[in-house]
Amino acid sequence: MTDGSRLVAGRYRLAGLVGRGGMTDVYSATDERLHRTVAVKLLRTTPKTDAHFRLVFREEAQRASRMSHPAIARVYDSGDDVTTDAAGVERVTPYIVTEFVDGRSLREIIAEGPVAPDDAVHIASQLLTALEYSHRALLVHRDVTPGNIMVTGDGTVKVMDFGISRAASDSAATVAQAGTILGSARYFSPEQARGETIDARTDLYSTGVVLFEMLTGRAPFRADRPAAVAYQHLSEEPVVPSSINGRISPALDAVVLHALNKDRTRRYQTAAEFRVDLETAGAGDVPPGLLSAIDAESALYAMDPEAVSGPEAALRRLAAVDDDERVIRTQTRPPVAWVWAGIALLTTLLLAIGIWVVNIESGPSISTGLSVTVPDVAGGTYDEAAAELTALELQPLRLPQESDTVPEGTIISTEPGPGIRVSPQEQVTVYVSLGQDPTTVPLLEQTTEAEAVTAIEDRGLVYGESIPEYSPSLPAGTVIRSEPEANAGVREGDTVNLIVSNGLVEVPSVVGQPITTATTTLTALLLTIEPEPDYGCDTGEVTAQSLPAGEHPQASEITLTYCAG
Repeated sequence: MTDGSRLVAGRYRLAGLVGRGGMTDVYSATDERLHRTVAVKLLRTTPKTDAHFRLVFREEAQRASRMSHPAIARVYDSGDDVTTDAAGVERVTPYIVTEFVDGRSLREIIAEGPVAPDDAVHIASQLLTALEYSHRALLVHRDVTPGNIMVTGDGTVKVMDFGISRAASDSAATVAQAGTILGSARYFSPEQARGETIDARTDLYSTGVVLFEMLTGRAPFRADRPAAVAYQHLSEEPVVPSSINGRISPALDAVVLHALNKDRTRRYQTAAEFRVDLETAGAGDVPPGLLSAIDAESALYAMDPEAVSGPEAALRRLAAVDDDERVIRTQTRPPVAWVWAGIALLTTLLLAIGIWVVNIESGPSISTGLSVTVPDVAGGTYDEAAAELTALELQPLRLPQESDTVPEGTIISTEPGPGIRVSPQEQVTVYVSLGQDPTTVPLLEQTTEAEAVTAIEDRGLVYGESIPEYSPSLPAGTVIRSEPEANAGVREGDTVNLIVSNGLVEVPSVVGQPITTATTTLTALLLTIEPEPDYGCDTGEVTAQSLPAGEHPQASEITLTYCAG
């Protein structure tokens, strides 16, 4: 049997190969139990695909399956598929089943050339939103690459392969081996290359590499061997992106280079911080955090204020000055600069404390108007929340999220959460429930009641009740139709009722009707009609029927007496 027609785990019918990664072959498939299209990733097994690998892979896939975010491909199932080859050898193939994303990988898009800066910011922002969500769930992706990012026709980003990378990285003993398993070392963080313990900041470094590649059409570090690329991540500085693509702004240059800092304590610490700076730079403004760092550095090293004529020049200075140069400057500055800088800082601090003490006694806090408390809007509607947040000078952003417990259209939560103080104009993400997973009612007509109940529950729906109804042809206990009807759009957890044949027909009274009309009526009920002519009258009407009006078994025999004189 070819992979294109293979049945995985007795449930997923493979339709065709749609992609190939460093570790997996990806197929479109049909879930024959729930009748939906899914993506099935089969791990290419090797002698190194041992029991420990499968155990870690399964644990991470289970954690990934609990994540529900618009920018993360849903994980539906995982396990081991056991097959026997032509030689009679049993093979165990780990698999993972995800939602099927109809789009193109970012790798394919970049292969066509640099992505427009606005589009690159849009894609990277959605990627960071997904990482922000996964990092809150304590799940580090570890393999953020263009091949694991899908972009749909409407620009929606879906991040793939949560779970696979953890199993792979735990099984990789060396950089060279990791390069084989993970496909390419181009997206390694320095700590990955050194074999150190990694955390969420590793994903942010890899995101910086992906952003660099989108903007320039090439990765910041390239070589023939994975080990050589890993060495570059450790020892070489990336070039300024705008030196490759002149359409890139100085602000974006600074954001990318800050994300690619080799010292993880000095790069972005959270996905939210990275995303805010990226969106600010994408809008043509200077990220305040980067600008304040430049201003502080200028004061500390007594730089000529005329040398920095604006944000653009300051950001280019940030991209051009490396750590070694800063150390040299610090060592060659006269100590007087340090003394005056210390005096200025101390004076400013004392003045601020004095103002704060005075205002405590005499009036409102000086912090009034400088921060806003995020309100608790969970349980309400988005329109109500948006109005409340806008009134507080906050920027609401609606993001849909599936939920098994919160009704559709109701707010699940916000990020930042209620009670957190933030700056005015800060963005507040509002997660609005989509309800449970969407699905459809299966086709249940002419199945037995027991078969229909099983089909309903297999699709994540709830069987309600069976309502008896007359049927001239379907045997008792056979489903006539469902409510809602077949193929109707519903959500998991919705109730489906069955209309079931009771094996009876309702016979009407046809006395007084013309014999032709009566015969047509009763024939439609599949009754056996025996006409009995009465030659004592000639009206042609039915004068009597052997079965009274009411319920009778299907295919009953009925005698009609009619005037035939």
